[in-house]
Amino acid sequence: MEEKSYKEYLEHITTFIFDVDGVLTDGFVNVTSDGELLRKMHVRDGYALKYAINAGYNIAIISAGTNEGVKIRLEGLGIPHVYLGSTNKVDTFKQYIKETNIKPENILYMGDDIPDRQVMTMVGLPTCPQDAVPEIKSVSKYISHRKGGEGAVRDVLEQVLKVQNNWMV
Repeated sequence: MEEKSYKEYLEHITTFIFDVDGVLTDGFVNVTSDGELLRKMHVRDGYALKYAINAGYNIAIISAGTNEGVKIRLEGLGIPHVYLGSTNKVDTFKQYIKETNIKPENILYMGDDIPDRQVMTMVGLPTCPQDAVPEIKSVSKYISHRKGGEGAVRDVLEQVLKVQNNWMV
């Protein structure tokens, strides 16, 4: 049986779930002299997230990180489901789909490293940035041409919204 092209999954996506470090950020952490961890996020990813929310898509974040600045940024974009400090992403994922009654086959998940792998096998469209680890690339139906923190999130959001005629309408 022939494998579907990732583009065939785009028309059924209603929900996006993203990891933070390595997906919304470049995966690097700057450490200040007082121990604060600083990350950078691409403003174009932020614009696309806000645009997708305003177009009626569901957006969630599942991350093991606990940075308060990240939480403020994501909530400021209007993301209603921000799960930080998730030590078991599968449990968090199951909780999210139960609370929202969203079908896994309608979810695009973007992760970049081993903690994302199991959840990625449970969704309709597992994706990753270009610089994800090989174990994640092997389960992804789409690998962005962009790196984490450098527009990979914008890439997948824009593709889905364009296929569904919801981009720049």
